[in-house]
Amino acid sequence: MSIRRIGVLPGIVAIGFVIAARMLGSLQSLELAAYDTFMRLRPDEPIDERILIVGINEEDIQKLKAYPVPDGEIAKLLRTLQSYQPAAIGLDIFRDIPVGLGHKELASVFKEMKNIVGIEKVLPDISGFTVKPSLNLPSEQIGFVDSPVDIDGKQRRALLGTHNSKNKWCLSFSLRLADIYLKKQGIKLQEEETKSEGYIKKFNSTKIPRFIANDGGYISEDDGGYQTLINLRSNIKPFRVVSLGDINSNKVDASWIQDKIVLIGVTAPSIKDYTFSDAIKTKDVPLVYGVEIHAHIISQLISSVLNKRHFIKTWSDIWEYVWIVSWGSIVIILGRKISSLLILVFNINALIIGFVIISYSLFCIGWWTPFIPALLILILNGFSIVIAAINRYEENSLMHIQVQKLVINKTFDIIHNGPLQTIARMIKQVEENKDISDKVIFISELHQLNQDLRGVYKLVKQENFIASNTFYINQEQEIDLKKPLHEALNEVYIDVFDRDFPYFKTIKINIVNFQPLNEQNLSIELKHSICRFLEEALCNVGKYAQNTTRLEISCDCKNGKNIIIVKDNGLGVDKVINSSYQGFGTQQAITLAKQLGGKFERIANSPKGTTCQLSWSTHKVWLWKL
Repeated sequence: MSIRRIGVLPGIVAIGFVIAARMLGSLQSLELAAYDTFMRLRPDEPIDERILIVGINEEDIQKLKAYPVPDGEIAKLLRTLQSYQPAAIGLDIFRDIPVGLGHKELASVFKEMKNIVGIEKVLPDISGFTVKPSLNLPSEQIGFVDSPVDIDGKQRRALLGTHNSKNKWCLSFSLRLADIYLKKQGIKLQEEETKSEGYIKKFNSTKIPRFIANDGGYISEDDGGYQTLINLRSNIKPFRVVSLGDINSNKVDASWIQDKIVLIGVTAPSIKDYTFSDAIKTKDVPLVYGVEIHAHIISQLISSVLNKRHFIKTWSDIWEYVWIVSWGSIVIILGRKISSLLILVFNINALIIGFVIISYSLFCIGWWTPFIPALLILILNGFSIVIAAINRYEENSLMHIQVQKLVINKTFDIIHNGPLQTIARMIKQVEENKDISDKVIFISELHQLNQDLRGVYKLVKQENFIASNTFYINQEQEIDLKKPLHEALNEVYIDVFDRDFPYFKTIKINIVNFQPLNEQNLSIELKHSICRFLEEALCNVGKYAQNTTRLEISCDCKNGKNIIIVKDNGLGVDKVINSSYQGFGTQQAITLAKQLGGKFERIANSPKGTTCQLSWSTHKVWLWKL
């Protein structure tokens, strides 16, 4: 079976359909879900010990019997932490207005501590409200906590810089803390404007990739301000987390705080300062608190600078679409090159598995490539090609059954008209007790019977060779179909023309032209059938072309077509023209032409003679085959 010409047009349609769906944003939710899955399935990373989270949990709130946490308690916590000499302290709690007792004490702490960063909200929410910065903190110790949220309510991007309502450029809470920490390592935050990348932020030579509207699986997403994709730290416990009570009870190892970044935030579910994320590793509900998101962003920034940890990067649009189309094209090529249905199915499945592994491996080293579009194309094209292959297999099976029926009919005709008639005459002689006086005639009939039976053997044996690389031409000779087709056809001609057919003897002019054919997409089965076509056409000339004196045989490739012509000037064509009966050879030629996507013609020449012609295109007409 050959399935090399199938599935290309549906494959191209599938590629176009998926690309259109992606450009319209229809695949974005699936892409983001795949992004979360890859993020969650990455190998574990060690805990980032440079960051400590002090989470004010439900138990702390119950002990305080107050929420929001009073200023006095915040001041006490800050002084305790400062005594351990942390590199930086981030207070992820709004303090734009006094809360409870101890406001003067908190204001005093804010003035004294130069390594603390407070928060504000600079972008208006749905109601149009913003939150002012913490009181008594200078602007360089204030960072905003606004964050871009995707349509599914999950945060995958970090907003590192943006303009406020007064058109002043502000830095985020996370970036401020990372900057303080890295400055102590002698690394400064810098800005740069380049033609290729535009405005970028960097720590020394480490550039922070800027999110663009169509990066990764996003389509026309809001890319205002300076955003970057969050590379969450892969671990069920990515950071050390202690409670307010642990700090107040001195249960925390001093080394966890000294020269570290300490984040203070709320980790009580009742306060609802959290979001859900399928990208984090967890044994429970995939819930991540706001202070933990900040920890991930800070860890990403300092790890990329100090440990060369990867940012999440993407390709330009054109390379993303090259990636998508390439995977779809590979499936089409497999469908064209692989002739076995089982091997094709195996290779398509292996290709899909390989694609997933490659995409996951690239993601693990920081490259987010288009996953869902390419996967959909692989599945759609693979499915369509396999279905087309099955249909072609069934079609070929039906054709093979038809050929076998023709063989059976011809075998019956040969036996009935030859051996059975001879045997009937011999039996009649014996039954009538005639004296078989003419032994020469009797022996001649036995020889004829022997030849007729050998003819049946030859026909059946030739059909059994159809699946091999050999064309059985006679009892002594076999033709290797791996050689060029025009050479094999020339051998067929030589053998047939040497046979003892009556009308070969009258031929005086014999014109033979065997030129190389375009054998692209020709299977061994088709080559076998083409050789059989020429044999049958030549045999017909030898048997039926009465008084023929001229025979022309042409095998050539012209104007994008392979053409095989057998032309004589005998008188045998009238019987074919005047009869609606199609013989064994004619039916086989029609079946062959259908398999080739070509044409078989038997034409009456003027004033006499017959032309048998088989032609098929060498161009890529298989693009339109299903």
